Amino acid sequence: MPAAGEDLDILSVTTTLGSLGDAQRLARELIDERLAACVQIEEGLQSFYRWQGRLCEDPEVRLTIKSLPACEDALLAFFAGHHPYETPQFLSVRMRASPAYARWVRSAVGPP
Repeated sequence: MPAAGEDLDILSVTTTLGSLGDAQRLARELIDERLAACVQIEEGLQSFYRWQGRLCEDPEVRLTIKSLPACEDALLAFFAGHHPYETPQFLSVRMRASPAYARWVRSAVGPP
C-alpha cells in the first residue's frame, strides 16, 4: 500500500533509432542528464513506413525510457537537440508503478 500522498506515476517514452550505436549514445546521454532512470534497448525491429512520399523498410532499435511526467517537456526538448531523426518517434504513456519502483525513478531523475 502506498503511503498517503505518495506519487506512483511514472512516464514511459518509446522512440526508435537506426543503429545500436545511436541507441546506446542516446541512452547514456539521457541517464547522464538525469532525464531517465532507465533506458531499455531492443534490437531486431523492422519498420515499414511512408516518408516523404515513398515506402521505406528499415531495421531499427527501440528505446523505452522510464522517467517522470514532469520531465516530458524536457525530454521533448532533448530529442529536438540530440535525436538523429528529423521527426523522431516520441510516444509517451503515464504508468502507475509500485511504490518502491516509483521512489527509485524519482531518486534517479532530476537534480542530484
